[in-house]
Amino acid sequence: MTESQVSFENRTMKKVMRRIIPFVFILYVIAFLDRVNLGYAALEMNKDLALAAEVFGLVSGIFFIGYFLFEVPSNILMDRIGARIWLARILITWGLIVVLTGWVQSAAHLYILRFLLGAAEAGAFPGILLYLTYWFRSKERARAVALFTMSVPVAGIISAPVSTWILDNITWFGMTGWRWIFIVEGIPAVILGIVTLFYLTDRPKDAKWLTEEEKTWLEGELKAEHEAKVKVNNYSKKEVFKNADVWMLGFAYFTSLVGMYALSFWMPSIIDSLSGTLSNTLIGLLAMIPFIAGVIAMVLWARHSDKKGERWIHTIAGSIFAAAGFIGCALTDNPYIAVAMFTIASMGIFAGAGPFWSLPSLFLTETSAAVGIAIINSVGNLGGLVGAALLGFFGFSTGLLLTSTLFVVGVTLILIVKKRQSQFQPSLDA
Repeated sequence: MTESQVSFENRTMKKVMRRIIPFVFILYVIAFLDRVNLGYAALEMNKDLALAAEVFGLVSGIFFIGYFLFEVPSNILMDRIGARIWLARILITWGLIVVLTGWVQSAAHLYILRFLLGAAEAGAFPGILLYLTYWFRSKERARAVALFTMSVPVAGIISAPVSTWILDNITWFGMTGWRWIFIVEGIPAVILGIVTLFYLTDRPKDAKWLTEEEKTWLEGELKAEHEAKVKVNNYSKKEVFKNADVWMLGFAYFTSLVGMYALSFWMPSIIDSLSGTLSNTLIGLLAMIPFIAGVIAMVLWARHSDKKGERWIHTIAGSIFAAAGFIGCALTDNPYIAVAMFTIASMGIFAGAGPFWSLPSLFLTETSAAVGIAIINSVGNLGGLVGAALLGFFGFSTGLLLTSTLFVVGVTLILIVKKRQSQFQPSLDA
């Protein structure tokens, strides 16, 4: 490849990266913020609505039942309808449901709206992951995925101080602060849904912001990569449902999300219970720390994964780190040490995310990836149900120890898939 060709390639991919990644990043920051702001609202909501820990755990987790049921159909519809229209629909509907949550009067209302929120949001995360496969080759995909999934810890950074500030300072029209958390944080999703209709481009061939030469080159690169995978493995959509490796990756992702949502939903309450004297705002500031560390770990570890061209061990190392953090948190009664241990866990969880989401594309073609990614994400997101409920039913210490044990199970599953893939298709085992 000549120097001019390399320059053209780099220039084109930088243009694609600048156009797509910041926008989908913002979309998912809003999505995740709307999903986990319940944990900060709980600092006052649980008392106002008389919610016991077990009830709050179920309220938090029922979201993932709706999410699970509608995940695969949503991704299939996006592949048929197009990302622009379908992602806009997701954003607008979930934003309206979050706003309505500000008027709940009982646990029953919360159960209904959280289930509907899961159904409405289903497809957002795997849909965007699938969308990235339309634009990025496998050599850039880990970095693209990591930059996108960095939206999750960034949402944690934003949600902590913003939600607790609203909680302590906004009581407009006689409504308590926890209600305004949902109203104020739900509106941006509706606005961004409308913007999505005008901003997003479905495929490279439709991109008015690329030159004809750039469009032709990128379409050709993606087509060549797709054809290379078809020669090795050409799963139909039905065959993906029978693929053991897809399901094992789904259950491995399940173990990771048990940890992520235990962290997201319960960290404010754990800090509060260990201290007993900290204000809501200070709890929010402390809760930012693990997510800040998670962002840094995610970027550096994905960059290292791309540099080495290795995905499996980078994913596994993140899970081991996370398990150690949860064990440390379970064994302390000091709120500041707990934050430090949550920081270690957060770094492990988010560092492994970029490499993990590069694994399915190593053996799935674009068509089968639409179903495969949705299966992995829908099974994985049931971990949110378990992570939300686990600490409510077993208590903080036991729940955290059980969470760490699940990470070990996840590591075992990934090792099994790695071994199988290296036997079946060594050329893709990168």
